[in-house]
Amino acid sequence: MAAMRKVLPQRLVGLASLRAVSTSSMGTFPKQVKIVEVGPRDGLQNEKNVVPTPVKIKLIDMLSEAGLPVIEATSFVSPKWVPQMADHTEVLKGIQKFPSISYPVLVPNLKGFEAAVAAGAKEVTVFGAASELFTQKNINSSIEESFQRFDVIFKGAQAAGIPVRGYVSCVLGCPYEGKISPAKVAEVSKRMYSMGCYEISLGDTIGVGTPGAMRDMLSAVMHEVPLAALAVHCHDTYGQALANTLMALQMGVTVVDASVAGLGGCPYAQGASGNLATEDLVYMLAGLGIHTGVNIQKLLEAGDFICQALNRKSSSKVAQASCKL
Repeated sequence: MAAMRKVLPQRLVGLASLRAVSTSSMGTFPKQVKIVEVGPRDGLQNEKNVVPTPVKIKLIDMLSEAGLPVIEATSFVSPKWVPQMADHTEVLKGIQKFPSISYPVLVPNLKGFEAAVAAGAKEVTVFGAASELFTQKNINSSIEESFQRFDVIFKGAQAAGIPVRGYVSCVLGCPYEGKISPAKVAEVSKRMYSMGCYEISLGDTIGVGTPGAMRDMLSAVMHEVPLAALAVHCHDTYGQALANTLMALQMGVTVVDASVAGLGGCPYAQGASGNLATEDLVYMLAGLGIHTGVNIQKLLEAGDFICQALNRKSSSKVAQASCKL
């Protein structure tokens, strides 16, 4: 107990120091951040063993209970390409839909969009990239051809009154092309925004970015797309996800993608580890006094549930520390 009493004041001093720094040299942070939970889709899509549908539904329901405002539920892609998402209709129809929460689903083409709408989807996402080679490997088309696929989705979405969110992957590096120029990311982001995406999520797909690269990329994109329409989606391959996210927050970004327990990766990017863990993001934001509306205890329970179901330990540092305590 004596040891604990010595540690606690030091932690409080540390948090106080962090708040002091945030008001001076580090710039102003947003008062509120919207977290987009991508675990049920991006986190589970690469699992080798098929996750039972009831497990997916329970995970999403637990995340809803934790207060996450946006939970990407599933992906309406061909089971041939992503077998893990073959139960997309059952998942979307089976979850409890909280009135204050959005449950977007990924759609790759018009067929996927129509299936998603038939299953009750109220929001969809489309997936692009700033890398020509990655686009070829990922969706077997050029960037220009991917825009043509998006166009029919946007027309259908507009007619149905369904909002569309856009992903731009490989914004800080590509497994096939290496470094990606900020100008290219800005160009693709501007095109997707002008086509009708209400929000553009900028993804460091293989996690090679650093805060400096994040700053340069965001500076370029912010010239072409309104800041309020930008989100960041960081992978932690090189341990930079929180640092990169912090840089984005300093630059005014108020929407951050994250995955419960740090689940996920990228099947087309060898060695890419999981997404930024939602638990770690919420902990950091709480320490900065930034409101998220997320109950971290319920979030930890959701992470523990899915890790037990997958028979693995959480990639979240906060979850690992909480277990030890």
